[in-house]
Amino acid sequence: MEQMLALEMVRVTEAAALASARFMGRGAKDEADAAATEAMRRTMDEIDFAGRIVIGEGERDEAPMLYIGERVGRTGAERAEVPAVDIAVDPLEGTNLVAHGQAGAITVLAASEAGGLTHAPDTYLEKLCVGPGVAGKVDIRESPTENLGRIAEALGRRINDITVVILERPRHDDLIGEVREAGARIKLIGDGDLSAAISCAVSGTGVHAVMGIGGAPEGVITAAAMRCLGGEIQARFRYRSDEERERGTRMGHGDEDRVYRTEDLAPGEELVFAATGVTAGDLLEGVRFFGGGARTHSLVMAYRTKQVRFVDTVHMFDRDSPPRVRL
Repeated sequence: MEQMLALEMVRVTEAAALASARFMGRGAKDEADAAATEAMRRTMDEIDFAGRIVIGEGERDEAPMLYIGERVGRTGAERAEVPAVDIAVDPLEGTNLVAHGQAGAITVLAASEAGGLTHAPDTYLEKLCVGPGVAGKVDIRESPTENLGRIAEALGRRINDITVVILERPRHDDLIGEVREAGARIKLIGDGDLSAAISCAVSGTGVHAVMGIGGAPEGVITAAAMRCLGGEIQARFRYRSDEERERGTRMGHGDEDRVYRTEDLAPGEELVFAATGVTAGDLLEGVRFFGGGARTHSLVMAYRTKQVRFVDTVHMFDRDSPPRVRL
């Protein structure tokens, strides 16, 4: 099943990237997100599987499609031989990045066998993400300064050689101040902590950790990627209201002191992660349109088969007038 998912899921993220990239720089973030969501939904309905959205655009009354609990796939669950698949989607991570023509927007999803992805409420997680060389050596319960020391020791570097990605939000003022005081380098981002977390698990990106509070749905998708790459995410739920806390409690996440580790958020054994660049970033190129077609750059990973692929695809919109492909 994992091989099938890997091939099909990257087709889903490519479709979403192509649809949303048309809105780059047009100041229309909602329209870009809607285009990505519709393209994902349409493409998943072409796949022969019984899919269920466990992380999506929101509850059914909040989202017209790809809502939590929605069923997707061409055949549904009526045939026993059709694989049951749980899916976590972020149709467009970085809607503001696309709207303003800025770098780093991606379309992304994770998939697994049924029960392989945690059902998380649409709230926040406090996160600590590190790459394979540091996995198992940090502790989110310790201070950022302590963890920076552990990261530096594990990588054989000094703290002032470490780069930490943090979302630029008022809630992170104290965190940013402590990281600066410790001497580490900081890369502040406006959006996209999911793609930043993946970058810290890939050699050569220059990112060594992600710290701070971001979306819980993105945290589950990050966990799937980290399991495939051998990195680590540690997280604790951070609710913004009593309503969110009640919803989280009903889903089994009422203890805000509990530390969720990578395997807690994405326990599946048939895990697949796929992402396609919308605007160019540190890890993926953006969509490039040309006469008669477009080119996309994607990343697809499979946990059990230990495969990581970068996929460079040329999409020919007009087969009668094929584009000249430059390799």
